Parts: sequence; C-alpha cells; structure tokens
Amino acid sequence: SQNRPAEAREHVRRFHELFFGLSPQKDAIEHNINRALQLADKSAYHYYVDFAEKGYYNRLISGNINQVVRVDSVVCDFSGYPYRARTYARQMIIRESNVTERSLVTDCQLQNTSRSDDNPNGFIIEHLIILENKDIRSVER
Repeated sequence: SQNRPAEAREHVRRFHELFFGLSPQKDAIEHNINRALQLADKSAYHYYVDFAEKGYYNRLISGNINQVVRVDSVVCDFSGYPYRARTYARQMIIRESNVTERSLVTDCQLQNTSRSDDNPNGFIIEHLIILENKDIRSVER
C-alpha cells in the first residue's frame, strides 16, 4: 500500500504516453492504442473512435507526423475512492515544416483492479475527460 500512489501516477503517465504519443505508422498507432485501452474504460475508447472518425490517425500517417508526449505531472487525490487524477502534459506535434507544442490537461478516476502483464499497476482509468488540448506555440523547422 505504500507504493500505491507512485503506481497510480505511473499508470496514468503510461496511459498518456501510449494514447497520445503516436508515430506516423498505422501498425504502431494500433499497437499503442490497444495497449492504452487495456488501462482504461470505455471513456478512452470513445475518444479513440471519435479521433478515428474525424480522420485524425489517417492525417498523422499521410502527413508523416510524429506526436510526442511529455507528462509534466500527475496529481492524484487519494482522500476518496475512486481516486481522482489530473494530468498536465505537453504534446509536441512534429511535422516536416514545423513543430507545434500543445498543452494537454486531462482528468480521470482510478479504480483498483487485478494486476496482469497488460496492467501491472492494477488500476483502470475511468471517466477520462480532456480538459485542455490547445496550441502553445509553433516553431518553423
């Protein structure tokens, strides 16, 4: 139980790296998204379906765009259950012509679940909400 807060933050961090950090290769996108979806409930799946329907992943592939995510912090509240977590991150969208830095802020709840090879920390992310995903700056390359 002493490690539970660190495991919770790592679980949320890993989800964000897998779900929002994408390369312009279809197989890599599908592999990472599938791994991320094993760490979360249907709320993440709904974001995935919405992005796919809007052609987001196809644009990454056709534009040869890399998307790198750096999680700045994960703030967890363990005073109630399910636990609440807010994530503050930066997305770097790397195109041939420029690099766009975006601010990413999400909120979710964490439920305890059984541990497995696919979910070593034993949490499931529920009620994922993207609170902010906006451009900060863009730099020509």
